[in-house]
Amino acid sequence: MKNKTSIIAEPGKQELFIIREFEAPRELVFKALNDPDMLKQWLGPRDLTLEIEKFDGRSGGSYRFINCNATGTRYCFNGVIHEVTAPERIIRTFEFEGLPERGHVSLETATFESLPKGRTKLTIHSVFKSVADRDGMIQSGMERGVVDSHERLDELFEKQNNNTK
Repeated sequence: MKNKTSIIAEPGKQELFIIREFEAPRELVFKALNDPDMLKQWLGPRDLTLEIEKFDGRSGGSYRFINCNATGTRYCFNGVIHEVTAPERIIRTFEFEGLPERGHVSLETATFESLPKGRTKLTIHSVFKSVADRDGMIQSGMERGVVDSHERLDELFEKQNNNTK
């Protein structure tokens, strides 16, 4: 059975939830979201490359990621990491730099829940500045990037699992 990513965005609200179960233990899923070497292997749509310009994955740290397509178009994202509580929670901001004005920042809380049989449920709760910001993020093609990323993360866990057998 293949796990599916759920994106829940109720009309008129400034928030959305991304929920996904992984066939990997909580510590490994947490590490995958907070380790630059692992992030490079799965974060972003399949047709884009990821450059990590800056990543300080500690409470008080920050990051800047650059996705690049085959023609060289760059999509930049940045944020501040407010809290890292391994392996339970990461709280950080997220901002896409490609908008006409800065300041469209969302606050993301990622929680990692242990499930039976060494599985993990990841829930990301994102709160946006406005309903319009949230709806704009959804309309930007965010779902494809999230689903691609999660499928790539599954593949990474499967590869790591095969290498340890």
